Amino acid sequence: MISGKKVVILVEDMFNIHELWYPYYRLKEAGVEICVVGSGRKSQFTGKPATEITADASAEDVSAADFDGIVIPGGYAPDMMRRFPPMVKLVADFDKAGKLVAAICHAGWMLASADILEGRKVTSFFAIKDDLVHAGAEWLDAAVVVDNNLVTSRKPDDLPAFLPAILEVLDS
Repeated sequence: MISGKKVVILVEDMFNIHELWYPYYRLKEAGVEICVVGSGRKSQFTGKPATEITADASAEDVSAADFDGIVIPGGYAPDMMRRFPPMVKLVADFDKAGKLVAAICHAGWMLASADILEGRKVTSFFAIKDDLVHAGAEWLDAAVVVDNNLVTSRKPDDLPAFLPAILEVLDS
């Protein structure tokens, strides 16, 4: 059990339902308080294939200083998220503070947009490998890669490795 920790989960339309809901419930089970943060363009977002979640707050209304980490689910939502500067800034702020930044699948796009990949080891869905390498990362083909506060995974099948790594970083 991890008590007293608070984590942001970013959301935008077309989030991967497994990559959002699995961390959401696993973190809650571990005693972590969750705040779902959207872009602010609306309050309810639809995943693929068609589940909905209502954001607790918008990116403009939260600060990395008030949380212990951030989780970025994949799907095509990260391509939408990076169009909103407050969301990108939030990711950069968490990293700058040395707090947990966790990204799975296509969420690496947010890491690249936040300009936090130079010299870092990461993994992602294979189709965005080039994007991450061009942003300065060393890309590895592994279920989970931990580089200090940064935790990355490739795809939904990697969730059983992704969440223990997230919990370990949160508990350290």
